[in-house]
This record gives sequence, C-alpha cells and structure tokens, in this order.
Amino acid sequence: MSMPARDEIKNRIHVLRTRWESYVADGTFDQFIEFTVAINSLAEHFNRMRLPGLVRICEGLEKAALTYLGTPASHPLGQQVIAALQRQVDTLAGAIANSQPKLQKRRADDAPRETPDAEWVKPRSVWLIVAPEMQSMADALTRQMGFFGFKTLALPWGGAKPDDDMPLAVIFIPAPDTTSAAEHAYIAKVRTRCAASQLIYLGAPSDIEAIVELMRAGLDVTLPQEEGASTVLSCVLDLVQNHEPDKYRVLVVEDSRVAATLIQRTLAEHNLDSQVVLDPRKLLEEVESYRPDLILMDMHMPRFNGVEATRVLRQMAAYKSLPIVYLSGEADIGMQVEALRLGGDQFLSKPFNPVLLTAVVKTKIERFREMQRSTRVDGLTGLMNHTAAKSLLKSMMERCEPTDSLTVAMIDIDHFKSINDTYGHPVGDQVIRSLAWLLKGRLRSTDLIGRYGGEEFLIALPGIAPQQALQVIDRIRNDFSILPHAHPSGTLFASFSAGVAAWPNFDTAASLTEAADHALLQAKRYGRNRVESSENLFTMYREKEPEVQQHH
Repeated sequence: MSMPARDEIKNRIHVLRTRWESYVADGTFDQFIEFTVAINSLAEHFNRMRLPGLVRICEGLEKAALTYLGTPASHPLGQQVIAALQRQVDTLAGAIANSQPKLQKRRADDAPRETPDAEWVKPRSVWLIVAPEMQSMADALTRQMGFFGFKTLALPWGGAKPDDDMPLAVIFIPAPDTTSAAEHAYIAKVRTRCAASQLIYLGAPSDIEAIVELMRAGLDVTLPQEEGASTVLSCVLDLVQNHEPDKYRVLVVEDSRVAATLIQRTLAEHNLDSQVVLDPRKLLEEVESYRPDLILMDMHMPRFNGVEATRVLRQMAAYKSLPIVYLSGEADIGMQVEALRLGGDQFLSKPFNPVLLTAVVKTKIERFREMQRSTRVDGLTGLMNHTAAKSLLKSMMERCEPTDSLTVAMIDIDHFKSINDTYGHPVGDQVIRSLAWLLKGRLRSTDLIGRYGGEEFLIALPGIAPQQALQVIDRIRNDFSILPHAHPSGTLFASFSAGVAAWPNFDTAASLTEAADHALLQAKRYGRNRVESSENLFTMYREKEPEVQQHH
C-alpha cells in the first residue's frame, strides 16, 4: 500500500462520511450511490486486512443502504430513515476508533536470521475464554500459539473483558453440549466489545439451527470440538497471512468514452485496475499485452458485436476460461440467454448499479484466480505443488552460473503414518501445515518452498553455501521438533529428517533432487530427526551418474 494501513482506513472513513454528509445536505440519487459505493469499498478493505468484526458492521450498513437505494424518484429519503442510517455510520466510525488495529507488515529479509523469526506473525494478542472442563485443551493451544508468536490471555467463561488492546481473535472453548440464551448473550457482549476481532467457537454442536443461533450472536467461525483443536490455529494464522494480492485487472471493451470513464471510476473506487479498449479491432492485441483477469464487454459496438468478439476469444486456448461479463442496455431476455450460451459468463444491464458491477467483477475474478491457482498450489498448505516446484527448480537451475550457489533439500516428516493412525487425519494435516508455516516463516521470499507429496517437502535456497544452508535447515528441524501440536486430548510432538545437495556438485534439477533424496534416506537410516548432506554421497553418485541420467 502507498500509505500506512491506519492512515488508509482513516482516509476511507473520511470519504464515507463526506459522501454521507453531501447526501444529507442535497439528497440526490447519485450522491446516495456514491455513499453506497464507499461503504462497499471500506468493507472490501477490512476484508483484505482480515478484520471480520468491522466487515460485519460495514455489511450491515451496506445492506441497509441498498434497501433504500430504490430509484431517483425515491430520493431524498425521509428524516427517520436518514437518522437510522446516521446511527449506523456513527457506530461504524466508533468501532474503527476503538479497535485501533495494528497493521504491521511482514519484513522481507535478505537472509535467514540466527534466531527464530516470528515477525511473519503480527505480535497480536488472542483471548481464550474457557470453561473449566476444557482447561487442558486450552493449555495445549496456548503453548502452540505462543510458539508462533501470539500472546494469549485466558479468561473464565462469562468473565469480564480487559480494557487493553483489541485482540486479533477471541476463541471460545465451552463445556461440551452447553448452548443457552445466556451463552448467546455473553457472546454478543464480546462481539460488541471486540468489533474488529474474529470470534471463533471451538465446540460447535451438530445441529444447524444451534449453529445459526451462535452466528447470530456474533461468531465468525464455528468448529466442531473433535476437529477444531487442530484447525483453530490455522484460522488464527490465516488472519495474519494478509499479504496484499496483485491488483485485479479488468479490460473494458467499450466504444463510448463517457461509459468507459464511468466504469473505470467505479472500478478504481474498489482498488481494481482497468484498461479501456475503445476500438474492438484491437481486442486481441490488448488482451495479449494486458493479461486481464476479466473482460467487461459492451454488447453493441461498431463492425462486430460483443458476442462475436467473445466467440473469437473462446476459440483460443489461453482465453477459454477468462471471465467475460456483458454490459448492455439490451432488454430482450432471449438475446441475453443466447449471449451467455455463446461464451459469456454474466449479463449486466445498463445503466449498471456500481455496487452490483464491482461485486460481480470481484466474484468472477476471485473464482478465476482460484482456478488458476489450484493448478499450481497445494490446497492444504498453500505452498507450490509437486509440478510447480519441479518447474521452478528447473528454471532456477537454468539461470545458475558456475560461480553461483544453490542448495536443495528434501524434507520428510518422521513416522507420519503413525500420527495419522493414532490421532486422525485432521491432526496429521495440522502437523503438515505447521511445518509449511515454519518453512515460510524462516525462509526468504526468494526461496523455493513446495509440498512435494504427502508429508514430503522440497526447498531450494539460492545464493547460500551448502554449509550455511545446512545450518538453516537444521535450525528449522530443531524448532519443529519442539513445536506442540494441539489435539482434543492434549499435545503431540513430531520431527522431520532432511537431505541436502548443492549445485555445482549436481548440475541438473533431476540430479539435485535425486541426491537430496539419497541424503534424506541416509538421515532416516541414521535414526531420523536429523539433516544429512550429500557430500559424502557425491563420489558414489558421480560413479552412477550415466545410469541416473539414463533413468531420467
């Protein structure tokens, strides 16, 4: 972001208030639309910053505003409605002022540190509100969260809330099978006190009506007790993994400069990047150079229409799944259905509602990016998957000069099958995620980190001598071996073994991973929970190199 996060929030709430005051003074329909867009933009910003309580308040105000949007003839609104909306605006401003979120960013260092680096997690507090019967689970969760840099504060169920800084999250751990009106009222009080915090309930009943009542009270996440202990840390850590994503890119194909300007203004309000194609004959050229996440396509243009342009794009492999949303004043339902059948994803009528337009654009782009991401990223850990990791390692190797350093490590969690068999797959998954978080936290953004398969990971450290890389990996191994993993009955500990190999001893991606894998097997033979180097295997491997190369 171009300004500190707190200043940006202050600026956005100022914009919202200014637009609201302009509407109160003049009462025009266009001013009310501008106000509604400002609410939606603020809600999206809070969502990106992982502030669910403030998102909830914004969405409540947005819902009320959209209820009264109506048509130009329905404005200005009556004084009673304006007074009600004013109260909601004041409530939102007050919640923001009270929350004072500390929006620190992870610092990208050039090299791993000698001490464990917890700065990738914001130093934020977490409250645990615990029933006496569940204290052992809370203790295990506290130890684990402390390892990742969280400051936890334990409170008795129904107890008073302290007046210190707002917590990042509040975790309720109730006694089994206890939900009541009094419990809902208590959760509602915590919701009011912690407007910007995420409220997590660990011990949700299986009855859907009971879960709905808990969510109405103010909860953001409800987790079953049997699997929640291994998942709650993931929820909290997700709140601090808020790296700003690349801006969404929208290509606007519109021959009217006035309409294109209005669309671009609306998109910019929501931090969406856009580019306009006024001449549809340049569409293919612009799509190739701009690489949009979505196309807003005018239906009626000179020389050919939007449906014909879409049919051309859909014949090209690179654009078969690119979202295309039509914008048109066309009211013929049959024409709209035909346009969708011939390649479009959605049809929006002109004049468009700016809130609906941006909601459609964002939703389509999010699904498009998720689909693209799913082909390269491991769903459990968020790391690169096997194929993507191998491809990147190959590219890194191709860029290596004879004097460069590149060290590769293969990592495998010890006795992982026993963990799954003893504690269940949800706990096993949490062990895998914890190692992924450690690797992401201890290593640099320039390093390759991938889930190679199952409980096995591949990492590559460019610009680091083998001995230094060995020390870094061994420090991570030690950290992981003392990391407690919470489960319903307490905690467990796990370890990993690793094998290391380096360029230029091995000069292809295949030979590097093969050598690191051999060293990993050696670490397993020597008793596990250790890191072995391929140096002592180098001579033996070189003797077998022709056979290995033939194999690959």
